[in-house]
Amino acid sequence: MSIPVRTYSLKSQNSRVSNLAGNNDSVKYQVTGETSAASTAVRRDVDNLIEQAYRQIFFHAMRCDRDLFLESQLRSGYITMRDFIRGLLLSERFQQGYYQCNSNYRMVDQVIGRVLGRSVNGENERLSWSIVIAERGFTNFVDQILESDEYMMNFGYDGTPAQRGRLIPGRSTGDMPIYQQFPRYGEDWKQSLIEREVVNKTFTTGGIKPEMTLVVGKPPEWALKFWLVLFAIGGIEILRVLITIGVSMVKN
Repeated sequence: MSIPVRTYSLKSQNSRVSNLAGNNDSVKYQVTGETSAASTAVRRDVDNLIEQAYRQIFFHAMRCDRDLFLESQLRSGYITMRDFIRGLLLSERFQQGYYQCNSNYRMVDQVIGRVLGRSVNGENERLSWSIVIAERGFTNFVDQILESDEYMMNFGYDGTPAQRGRLIPGRSTGDMPIYQQFPRYGEDWKQSLIEREVVNKTFTTGGIKPEMTLVVGKPPEWALKFWLVLFAIGGIEILRVLITIGVSMVKN
């Protein structure tokens, strides 16, 4: 029996205002091989929407990160912008660059912020969606967000997700951009990468067991004295051997 999605209250006291990205009206598009002025304008509009989608989901997408198949499907009218956003969220780029680098809690912040254009409404919403990810998987979570009434009311099938502004008392501007609030991965992932690199450098030979602790610091005084004595004895022995060899060479 699956666990139902937990209910959560909307605790935000900020007043919703217009979309920060401006007018995001739906655009019905189907790009053909025509070269007329109207077709060129439609192509330009679709290109702008695609770039806006990449910026919203990835913040910046290099050429190798772009999904040419999804772009072709969108330009041809076979999929909607909502399908395009779903494809980006389930792409290998997003899986490796975001999903595998974050906990379920932080993925809720990432997806809610990038897709719905707002921050989560308190810890209850974060916990509710993290349970969905843990029980039903990330794909199911993405589908529920894209099919939600909130998404359909604000962006619909053909609108591009964008951050929705908030009127905050005492501030002339709205919230910080989503990509600044939620970088690709947090401090916990950075720390795990550092620890992993230290372990790889320490235990490459296989002779040291992971449970052994490497103690770095000043050796005890008795060990230092013992080392000095051995060093002195070794020096005297080397000197004796050299003298013996020299005397033998002179006699011969």
